[in-house]
This record gives sequence, structure tokens and C-alpha cells, in this order.
Amino acid sequence: MSERLVWITGAGSGIGRAIAIAFAKDGARVALSGRRAAALADTVASIGDQAQAFPGDLTDPAEVERVHAAIVAACGPIDILVNNAGGNTRRRHFHQLAVADMAAVLDVNLKTPFMCSLAVLPAMRARRSGTLIHIASVAGTTLFPISGPAYTASKTGLRAMSASISAEEGIHGIRSICINPGEVETDILASRPVPPSAADRALMMQPEDIAAAAVFAASLPPRASITDMTIVPTDNGFWRSTAQAIARG
Repeated sequence: MSERLVWITGAGSGIGRAIAIAFAKDGARVALSGRRAAALADTVASIGDQAQAFPGDLTDPAEVERVHAAIVAACGPIDILVNNAGGNTRRRHFHQLAVADMAAVLDVNLKTPFMCSLAVLPAMRARRSGTLIHIASVAGTTLFPISGPAYTASKTGLRAMSASISAEEGIHGIRSICINPGEVETDILASRPVPPSAADRALMMQPEDIAAAAVFAASLPPRASITDMTIVPTDNGFWRSTAQAIARG
């Protein structure tokens, strides 16, 4: 990773911050974006000179163009894009879901990764090299009603987008990698209608676990690509009660 430039969205906290720190520790330079300038500054402070912050609302096409141009002007060509920015809404199920909330979830979880990918692909294509990493969810691999329909649809779409990039851009030396985490102990859990308990959180994965997977996938030789990777807690909360019932039987 020495001197490679990694653009990470949603880098102010959680998985995004952990990914930024992990890539920097492996020698990469990191360009950090997100809506919260103060949170990005905290991430930069935890890394040092290898990191620069480029705040912006990447659900806005003009802001994607501005932030991308600013990163390239300040840091040079982007070698790796990590589409990490994402979110959910507390009132997420069909009997309570508002159009505005649905649109906001789709904007940040699907539209933003599409726009950021479109921004970096032309230069990667011209150089015949580049890696895109998208942080999706197990909610995009199978139905978990707790996630809600907007989040589920957005993460399913993100997996499809990544697969399409792989199919079309592999001939140009471009890899697209989709990482589908199960439950990770991050701030997004607070948006659940019933947030998990401290005991349940203790069994979840940590942001550093997903960061390690992202660095590993990006570190493979350019000829190899992990197109789709699902990572879940060993003691998986979605199946715990069923497994306990089996064990008692």
C-alpha cells in the first residue's frame, strides 16, 4: 500500500474511520470525506500526515464532482475508492416509512456509491488499474426484516452495482469488491427501533474487523479479486436463539 491513495467516504466514524486508519498503517495515503467536518478532523488527527479531509455531502452530484476534483488536485490519482458512507432510518418499516426517509436511505446507500464510482472510473480505466471497495451488508444477501425495506433494497442494489463493475471493467484492470458485514458495533445501531443491548453488542464484530478485510482484499495481486465477501460474527445474533434451542434439544 506504500504511497497509494485511498478515498474513503463516511470516514468520520465507525467502519470508515477504522478503514482509514488500517490503510494508513499499511502505508497508504488516505483522503477522507463525509458530511461532518469535525468528525473527519478527528480521524485525521488519529492518523497524521498521511490523511487529509475533504468534507462534503456526497448525496449531491455537484458535491461529488467538487470533492473528487479537490482530492485529485491535492493528492493525485485515486488508486482505491472505498464506498463506505451509509445509514438507515428509525421509522423504517412499510406501515411507518415516509417517502422522504426512504429517499434519504437510497441516496446515501446507493446513489452516493454510484456517483463516486462514476467519478473515479474514467481515470482508473485510462491507467488500466484501480480498486473499488463497497461496504454493503448481509441485508443485501438475504432478507433480514430488522433492516427495513429501504436499507435492504439499497444494499441489494449496491451488490448488483459492484458485480456489474466487475463484469464490465475487469478488462481494464479494475477490481470491484463488495463486503457484506453482519452486525458491527457502530453508531448506526442507535437508529434501530429497539437498539441492541450491551450484551448483544459485545458479541458483534468491531469496525477494525471490516477494515482488516478491506485491506486484505485490496492487497491481493492485481490479477486477483474477491468480488463478494460476507463477514458475520462467530456467535451470530440473527441465529443465536435458534442455535440455543437446537443445543437444548
